Amino acid sequence: MTLEDLFGGVYGRGGAAAATSGRAWLQAMLEVEAALVRACARERLVPAQAAATIAAACRVERFDLQAISAEGAEHATPVVPLVRALRRQVGEELARYVHLGATSQDIVDTAAMLVAKRASEFVVADARAAIGAAAGLAQDHRGTAMSGRTLLQQALPTTFGLRAAGWLVGLHEATVRLAEERERGLAVQMGGPVGARAPSVAEHVAAELGLVAPTLPWHTVRVRVAALAGALGTLAGVLAKIARDVTLLSQNEVEEVREGGSGRGGSTVMAHKRNPVAAVSVLACARRVPGLIATILACMEQEHERAAGAWQAEWGTMSDLLALTGSAASWGRDLLERLEIDRRRMRENLTRLAAAGVAEAAEPELHLGAASELIDRALAAASTA
Repeated sequence: MTLEDLFGGVYGRGGAAAATSGRAWLQAMLEVEAALVRACARERLVPAQAAATIAAACRVERFDLQAISAEGAEHATPVVPLVRALRRQVGEELARYVHLGATSQDIVDTAAMLVAKRASEFVVADARAAIGAAAGLAQDHRGTAMSGRTLLQQALPTTFGLRAAGWLVGLHEATVRLAEERERGLAVQMGGPVGARAPSVAEHVAAELGLVAPTLPWHTVRVRVAALAGALGTLAGVLAKIARDVTLLSQNEVEEVREGGSGRGGSTVMAHKRNPVAAVSVLACARRVPGLIATILACMEQEHERAAGAWQAEWGTMSDLLALTGSAASWGRDLLERLEIDRRRMRENLTRLAAAGVAEAAEPELHLGAASELIDRALAAASTA
């Protein structure tokens, strides 16, 4: 049993984890090889029938993932054994047309963009569902008075609707950024050994795979990878902020919110506990994200036209980053869709402010006129997500 098997329920929730698996990567690399040979046929570099036969052989079930992984360790890339296996599949006569004019980085980088596009679709979908849930909370609780808290101390009255509106805007802005990177930042890599290949093949491959055709091959200029990592990290950070608020508001001493769902959050020895499982899981995933982003940024320093080590370090790092942010988004959706609000308890906690002489706490509604307008602004902005 691997760590992923044991802890996958926390770290691998949602669809992004499966979309970044070894099998998913292998499938993506084969799709790139198929798109490449078809592009070469359009450029009349490969006979059309040969291209069709090679593309038809690029089916993941025909390849041994474990064998390719093991042999790939001898070459610091799985593309070498993959190309050998594909050439064996199509036979000696067609083998010369396989991987024509490409380098290992073309296949891995383009596959990475394809994996990221597919995995991020799940991340964005869950984030948008979380936006919808946050919008519902903001609308339903626009008049639910509660204590605002600064430096973990009760401050002045606010509304839970306004708190939820803050979550909503953060989620909206982070999701828009990730969606933009997904649509406009994920580009093919098809530059050949040193980046000097004519752009027409890359344009054909991009069109077939639904990726961007870049201005130039981006071999060791890793802006696209870093930008995607930053967008994922921003979303994970917003989800962590929401989850941290929920853990604080659900403490026994506060008890203003609680997670829904029966049978969840039990303790092995304390039967009375109802732990905030979704919030804890969001935080567990998000806590691992900054270190992964730091690794991606460190990998931007690369040598000449091919990096020795930095490029290879990106593969697993980006897979983990996509999977963890996807899991955090899925848990965050669950958290917001099931969150239960205790209006009575919020009102009770406000009496402590009133007892401390904070006049606004005695009749908070008289002092919160702007809250409803701000909530409307948040709802309007997020409706464009």
